[in-house]
Amino acid sequence: MIGHDRLTEVKRSVAHLYAKGPDWVTFYREVLGLHGLVRREFPGREALAAFEQTEAFQEILQLLTKLRRQVPPVGEEDELTRVITVRLPKSMHEALRAEAHEHHTSMNKLCISKLLQFIDNDKVPSEP
Repeated sequence: MIGHDRLTEVKRSVAHLYAKGPDWVTFYREVLGLHGLVRREFPGREALAAFEQTEAFQEILQLLTKLRRQVPPVGEEDELTRVITVRLPKSMHEALRAEAHEHHTSMNKLCISKLLQFIDNDKVPSEP
């Protein structure tokens, strides 16, 4: 169970940062990133998983989505971009491509949206 005071403080801090008008990468890094507000307030996998099931987390994702809709000014990215390669079956790739088309977005933006979602530990297979 997460305390009401902690949730209120997180919401206040997030609202303060959002009011400054950051780009989505900065907002993500400061709020949900490895050293961001949420991981500092809710250290450990269990505490983080509990927070990810709150309304406050859903509100953060909504704010992040609003920021991702904005086009960043050319050449003003503060953070380097990294590339990952994900091996997936052709059928999954085709489904992602179709879903991106249905949402009128790129596969990259769709995949980032999916990566931001809460993942239940029971749905992530562990390595042998």
